[in-house]
Amino acid sequence: MSTDLLNPLLDRALTLHPQVALRPEPFGALAYHYGNRRLVFLQHTDMVAVAGALSQHATLADTLEACGIDRRRWPSFTKAVESLMKSEIIVER
Repeated sequence: MSTDLLNPLLDRALTLHPQVALRPEPFGALAYHYGNRRLVFLQHTDMVAVAGALSQHATLADTLEACGIDRRRWPSFTKAVESLMKSEIIVER
């Protein structure tokens, strides 16, 4: 198993920040944080699905699994989630 799949972020319970709205777009979605006024582009529909489903699953790994994301792609998703956490789009529950 790749060490990337052992990323501790995969075991964390995450959700969209309560002040974040997702607006679907043909390329993916716009995520707007009404609190800090940040606008972030989610450029893949798979990432939009994952972001929207986070609160429905116990962990990030469970969310990725439920969304049908191939395990070989998980490292890129954990990087994207880390970036979204820095922007406060995604937070821990």
